[in-house]
Amino acid sequence: MSEKIQKVLAAAGLGSRREIEKWIQEGRISVDGTSAKLGDRITEEQRVFVDGREVTLIKSRSQKTRVLLYHKPEGEICSRSDPEKRPTVFDRLPMLRNGRWISIGRLDFNTSGILLLTNNGELANRLMHPSAEIEREYAVRIQGEVTPEILRKLKKGIRLEDGDARFDQIIDAGGEGSNHWYHVVVKEGRNRLVRRLWEALDLRVSRLIRVRFGSVTLPRFVRRGRWEELGLDDISQLQQLAGISE
Repeated sequence: MSEKIQKVLAAAGLGSRREIEKWIQEGRISVDGTSAKLGDRITEEQRVFVDGREVTLIKSRSQKTRVLLYHKPEGEICSRSDPEKRPTVFDRLPMLRNGRWISIGRLDFNTSGILLLTNNGELANRLMHPSAEIEREYAVRIQGEVTPEILRKLKKGIRLEDGDARFDQIIDAGGEGSNHWYHVVVKEGRNRLVRRLWEALDLRVSRLIRVRFGSVTLPRFVRRGRWEELGLDDISQLQQLAGISE
């Protein structure tokens, strides 16, 4: 049975559907010697090449789903390469024999905390999709006076340049002056969303740490710059959140 090429390659761990659609547009993918086009459907028996290298679809798709929890430090990017030669999170990850690690969402250069990566493109795609509404919890240190009215506005919603947004939950985590911490929860992964919500009310975020993604919480024993492979129970919970049957 044929399926859309981006779905097959994502399931084989080559990248997210969005990444693969971009590769198709850039002419980096060919099928049986012909350049692939958006909307093409393929079977696993066809010969697919990415950047001139053949992809073994059946072998890749039969691999078990793996998920890494990476404690991203500040000062790393979530792309595979950078024209400015900044460090990337992929520099520290273990090698995969088939496929590649796919980042489930991103963290900004100046944001630290939990970042999940998987070899299963379909799982990554579903967890990143806005319709999944996966909770993301952040510890945020705020400079400036946070009044009850500001908290009310942040919960009710604020209009940003790319649409309305709000915090689903705000918890006062204590501290004084310029060292006051809050825990906030959002259900979408828009670029710099947490920072932009606070900045819209003239408050500065001086530290931002993602402490939870969906059902997975950042463990205290995983130091910054280190990774831990998730067990079957944690992966199963993520698959349930993504609506994927095992």
